Amino acid sequence: MSGSDELTGWIAQACEELGLAPLTTAEQAAILDLARDVAHNVARPGAPLTAFLLGVAVGRGADLEATRARLVALVNER
Repeated sequence: MSGSDELTGWIAQACEELGLAPLTTAEQAAILDLARDVAHNVARPGAPLTAFLLGVAVGRGADLEATRARLVALVNER
């Protein structure tokens, strides 16, 4: 199984376990891009923590793309 297939399977399994709708390919890419930007421009440990904060915000009703864009802008201000 390729890394991409492994990731897709893991995400589907995790979403099912948590009772969440599966992430789209675009959603996965947006989250991974944000994590990459944080890891490279802030600090590596900030990547999963920022992904968590994004998830909390979205879970509280924020729009995924708008919130991600705000965080990317914050990273780019550094």
